This record gives sequence, structure tokens and C-alpha cells, in this order.
Amino acid sequence: MAEKKIYVGNGKKKSATWIKGSICLSDIPKEFINVGKNGKKYLLVNINIYDKENDYGSDVSITVDTWKPDQKPEPKVEPEIPKTEDDLPF
Repeated sequence: MAEKKIYVGNGKKKSATWIKGSICLSDIPKEFINVGKNGKKYLLVNINIYDKENDYGSDVSITVDTWKPDQKPEPKVEPEIPKTEDDLPF
């Protein structure tokens, strides 16, 4: 089941290479703010560009990237190859 998206901003596509937007810092859940090795704070976001504007004139949405790797990876199981008695040693 997909998690609910956490919208933190929106914007407007100004040209093929320029998007203008804003992010509401108050809407960012603290558990998604990461501290880098340099001590700076980071937030991973997903930026989606839509084909048409919404009711507020925005055609860009910004959501928090909530993806987390699995905490417990499944153990790898090597397939067992049955040995037959007529196997040749070479």
C-alpha cells in the first residue's frame, strides 16, 4: 500500500529548463529531515510536473520523498544443485 503523499510546496513551470516554486518549511515532518556528514540539514523531495494547471495556477507539485529501504533485507538463499551419481569428475 502506498503511503499518503506529504505535500510541502508547489510551483509553476516557467520554461523547459526553469521551474519556480516554494516549499513550506512548517509542513515538513521532522523525521524526514536528514543531517549530512557535513552537519547540514537535507530534505529529499519529489518534484512532479503536470500537463495542465490546477485550480490555483500551479502545474508543479513538491512532495516529501518518504521512501525508506527495508529494515530487514530477506536473506539470500542459494539454490541447491542436486548431485547425481553419474556426474563425471571432469
